[in-house]
Amino acid sequence: MKTKCPKCKGIGSVVADYKECDACGGTGYEDDLFDMGSHFKGVNSKARDKFDLDSGQDVPCEVCNGKGQVEVFEECSYCHGTGQINVCRDCGKLLPGEMDLCDDCKDKRKVEKMKHDEFEARQNAVRDVYVLDSLCQMRDIDKDRLYKGTITRIEKYGAFISLNNNVWGLMRGNVSKYKVGEEIIVFIVAIKSREGKIDFAPAFVEKYRLKRLTKSLPRTLISKLEEKKGSIVRIDGEVQQIQQTSGPTIFIINDESGTTEIAAFDKAGERSYPEIELGDAVQVIGEVNEHGGKTQIESSSMTKLGEENTRKLHKLIDDALNKKAEPQHVDFLVKSDVLNRLKPKMREAAQKIRRAILDGRTILLRHHNDADGICSGVAMEKAIVPLIEKENPSNDAQYYYFKRSPSKAPFYELEDVVKDLSFALEDQERHGQKLPLIVLLDNGSTEEDIVALMQAKIYDIEIVVIDHHSPGELLTKDERDGEIYGATVAVDEYVDCHVNPYLVGGDSQLTAGALATEVAHLINPNVKELIKHLPAVAALGDRAESGEVYQYLELANQKGFTKEHLSKIAECVDFEAYFLRFMNGRGIMDTILAVDNLDKHEKMIDALYKEYQKRIDTQLKAALPNIKRTQLSNGIYFNMIDVEKYAHKFTFPAPGKTCGFVHDHVIKELGEDKPIVTLGHGPDFGVFRATDAVNEEFGFNVNDIVSVMIERVPSAGIDGGGHECAGSIKYIEGLGDEVLYKVVEEIQSLTKK
Repeated sequence: MKTKCPKCKGIGSVVADYKECDACGGTGYEDDLFDMGSHFKGVNSKARDKFDLDSGQDVPCEVCNGKGQVEVFEECSYCHGTGQINVCRDCGKLLPGEMDLCDDCKDKRKVEKMKHDEFEARQNAVRDVYVLDSLCQMRDIDKDRLYKGTITRIEKYGAFISLNNNVWGLMRGNVSKYKVGEEIIVFIVAIKSREGKIDFAPAFVEKYRLKRLTKSLPRTLISKLEEKKGSIVRIDGEVQQIQQTSGPTIFIINDESGTTEIAAFDKAGERSYPEIELGDAVQVIGEVNEHGGKTQIESSSMTKLGEENTRKLHKLIDDALNKKAEPQHVDFLVKSDVLNRLKPKMREAAQKIRRAILDGRTILLRHHNDADGICSGVAMEKAIVPLIEKENPSNDAQYYYFKRSPSKAPFYELEDVVKDLSFALEDQERHGQKLPLIVLLDNGSTEEDIVALMQAKIYDIEIVVIDHHSPGELLTKDERDGEIYGATVAVDEYVDCHVNPYLVGGDSQLTAGALATEVAHLINPNVKELIKHLPAVAALGDRAESGEVYQYLELANQKGFTKEHLSKIAECVDFEAYFLRFMNGRGIMDTILAVDNLDKHEKMIDALYKEYQKRIDTQLKAALPNIKRTQLSNGIYFNMIDVEKYAHKFTFPAPGKTCGFVHDHVIKELGEDKPIVTLGHGPDFGVFRATDAVNEEFGFNVNDIVSVMIERVPSAGIDGGGHECAGSIKYIEGLGDEVLYKVVEEIQSLTKK
């Protein structure tokens, strides 16, 4: 910084010496000029005025001011004649060149800037301010934190601040601007004793976020809560469900060891901890009590875990639940190469279902509404529901976490998926439930299922399929020793686990009821004795014949069920299912299938079977005289009946069943070894039944017939399918005659292999 030179006072030169004044000759006075001319007389007069002299006084020399000598100047060596010097802006120290600050002042400024920046950063930073929960005590606080408290009393010497009912202290000084009840942010000046003597000071922070400080407690696993009744505990877990009651809010929490209920109450019917959402990892502190016979925690605090702790907890829970969900290694109920090749997929299906139970997800079972499908659903139900009740503390857990619904069609229809998604999303919104695991039994494998499966997958819903319908063309195959051990089909893109005998070289003779029962046995081995006769019922209901079927019949016989009685059970299941329609008929079907209410089973079968036979006899009396019979040129015995005109409507048996009974009657007349095809049709549908002989000799397959008709009559809006020898076709009513004509042509064109 430039400033005036202190040596020369900004002149640029200094006095180096003195010499005699040339003007006065060293006398210091001017000569007397009064006798001289008028000009000089005037000058002398001015000099007297200047020095304020009387006429008799001598006049000092104006050059040396009466000193008799004058200064001799030389260039100032300090500023080199410039009159200015460069000094430090802060301390004034002489600096070379054009520098503004000396090194010491530069360093000092850097330190001051860092302090200023730190101060600014602290002023602008969002600070954490802690709110103590009701259980926190002196040992839980930290001197380096900010706290939010409430002023409870004001005295002349200061204000008393309460952080909670257990922790309080004094804020000293002038507190006249504060009032009782006011909330204030403070920091701890001193902790004078662990008995509660704390000095506070106000913390002036503009930006802050509140954090709840919970009592420092060791973590307790949910499985250990029974041992902690009456104690204050801390659990870390994941929120599975949130239920708002007319009183408290109920949170269902799980950790790696189990599940429990957390009751939180602020006001009756008001949501507690609204910041806590489904799936959050939380820390809960509260007292362990019992409610309705179940262990429950009355929450004192509930806070979300931090990001790192959340990640660790989720991994801990995920690893533990995956291990717990792994099914036991149990043998199949029967010996079967197909089952052995399917075993990895069946274990995967069992693992996914067990994991969903542990995750607190609803298991939504969909099954075909016939004997095979219902046996599948009931077998699964008997395995799953006990596990749900074991894992969930709620008394009505099975109603929250399990639903079984029949499907009219042998595939997952749009009507079904719309209902399922609607209820699932509504349960998520109203009851805080997770989206379900959908398990499709005796349906889900065919192309007709794809649209519904795609819609479910939009919501990332996990889907397990256990079916025995032909899935169509195999996309990939894993063949070893001439056997297929694994294959993929079109629906596999939309399902998470697909169990189907066709994928390992099997066929539909291994029924869905058998597959589902085996998977149920893997899920819960304890139900083996209860359900082991169900595959035999399913096989007889689906007219299946295979080595596995004979073994299942033997298993059922060991329980005291004859083949004749099992057939009656299957027929009564179909009969009752017609009237139940879209209801699962849980109690009634349990009685018919002899898995519950065993004392009523015989009476129920007797009553239903008599009515079943009566209605079939009535239907056949109307239908049999109106069968159109012919033997086609290729040797196939073809039978056709208009079930819309020559059968009773809106009663049992339905058109498909009527066609089946007509087909059975023809077989009795001609023999099972004959190639027989029966077609029952209405205005916009057809139902096929065929003997194994026509399939084996001519390659008859309902799915192939439907595919050919889609190509030959594209304007008829055809769809349908089913098993090789039993299925249906749908079409537009106005083109019904053309479709039926071409169906007959296609069957007639079949040739022997």
